[in-house]
Amino acid sequence: MQHTILLLHGALASEAQLKFLTRELPSFYQVHCFCFSGHGGRPLVAGEFSMKHFAQEIRQFVQDQLLPPVHVFGYSMGGYAALTAAVQWPELFSSITTLGTKFDWSPASAVLETRHLDLEKMREKVPQFVEQLTQQHAPTPLPDLLQATSTLMRGLGDAPPLTPEKLAALEVPVQVLVGELDKTAGVDASRYFADHMPRATFEIIMNTPHPLDKVNPDLLVNRIARFVELAEEGML
Repeated sequence: MQHTILLLHGALASEAQLKFLTRELPSFYQVHCFCFSGHGGRPLVAGEFSMKHFAQEIRQFVQDQLLPPVHVFGYSMGGYAALTAAVQWPELFSSITTLGTKFDWSPASAVLETRHLDLEKMREKVPQFVEQLTQQHAPTPLPDLLQATSTLMRGLGDAPPLTPEKLAALEVPVQVLVGELDKTAGVDASRYFADHMPRATFEIIMNTPHPLDKVNPDLLVNRIARFVELAEEGML
């Protein structure tokens, strides 16, 4: 039986970030992905650049594509958006795997995260990355995307949609993966939030920082596929 998997990218990225998974996941899986609004050349509309809207985009995509309940892999922001959607519409999901998803949002943590979005400092420290982002998200000006992302993060800090109480009511199987060296998501915070989800598993990927390209691709594919099969067999 063909299982349906939806791949969701992280902040400041696009579906291109997940191409390697599209290639490496078993060929008998039906794999889908899309770009959130404001990313990958999609128009950036201020009122549509929020976690609430990204969750609605997931719902809309599943419905428009007439997909059965999907298995999701969400990297970083993509995992947060998937869980935000699942809290509201659990019937759309068969399972969710997150990697490097930051759960512990607060005003203070949002300030820390937005410091990484200073364009002048980025140009000074990582000019090639700035050029990559500029091309990846054209025609949206990079300063606009960075500003919108900062606003989104501050909104998460002020009123995080995923609280321990909301996650405690989520009956969708969830696999929380976090790198041992991931300073963005944090091992302790990831474990804390995973512990509140009644059908969650938690795993630390050793010697691995936050960036997706630093994760062992074979290990990641194995973890996603294994969790999908366990969910399909009703073993979670």
